[in-house]
Amino acid sequence: MAPIATSPMKGIAMYVLLGSNGNISSKVAALLLAQGAAVRVVGRNAESLASLKAAGADIAAGDIGDSDFLARAFAGATDVYTMIPTDYAAHDMAAEQDRLGDAIARAVAAAEVKRVVNLSSVGAHVSSGTGPIAGLHRQERRLDELAGVDVLHVRPGYFFENHLAAIEMIRSIGAYADMTAPDSPLPMVATADIAQVIARELRTPSGKGKRVLHLRAPSLYTMKEATALLGKAVGRPGLAYVQSDPEQAKAVLMQQGFSANAAAQLAEMSEAFSLGRLDGEYDKGPTEITPTTLADFAARVFRPAFEQT
Repeated sequence: MAPIATSPMKGIAMYVLLGSNGNISSKVAALLLAQGAAVRVVGRNAESLASLKAAGADIAAGDIGDSDFLARAFAGATDVYTMIPTDYAAHDMAAEQDRLGDAIARAVAAAEVKRVVNLSSVGAHVSSGTGPIAGLHRQERRLDELAGVDVLHVRPGYFFENHLAAIEMIRSIGAYADMTAPDSPLPMVATADIAQVIARELRTPSGKGKRVLHLRAPSLYTMKEATALLGKAVGRPGLAYVQSDPEQAKAVLMQQGFSANAAAQLAEMSEAFSLGRLDGEYDKGPTEITPTTLADFAARVFRPAFEQT
């Protein structure tokens, strides 16, 4: 385990971020560092944190399921950004979510952290039947039970970046296949926009107490509409979307290293989206409409990634 540096001088704000070098955490770290803030990033290993260390962040590498390690990493924090890393190889994905989530909550209490921004998900208001999102529901409840801690649960929609996983498929079979129904409208969002909101809420919290904030792009998108936008961006305007058979899709995921349990959880989540079980809550509010559209993302991120493969 890498040594954990001493906390900044008293009176100087310091922000601790979970998530290693992930899509959101790395962007939040970059934003805060650019503003001259003291940042500590927590991850599983020092190698994954090397680029952030080079950018000026303090790093803490260790098992985030170890609440004692986390409490030391959280020591001295003005605010903490929490998230539960996804382990698709876990034999029991829900149990792993609970193990990590419990350690995070206990560490927040032990380190006497006063403010937390927690990455949750659209649909986290539903307690079951939503695959891995149900684990985020349980984590919201854990953090809400902490006395004297202001907690903001950020509930973003489906990440635009998830579409990047379809690039190889589009190249090989000429279509975009997924388990979600083609005509179900989904809230989606760019991780860069999520990072902007999280960095803002860490520096200048918009409220106190236990709160929720939904994030989504200006429009909802069906998978059919998303496929058309992505196809147009890469010169394939007729790109087809195909709803995968769940059993076949789960078999493919397992061939890619997903556990049977994780594959089943993702199938359950797709079914929840398809049946509209998660609809409505993100528009009841509070909801923040983020600026990046899927067309923006397709042109700025998806097309360059497609052209590089």
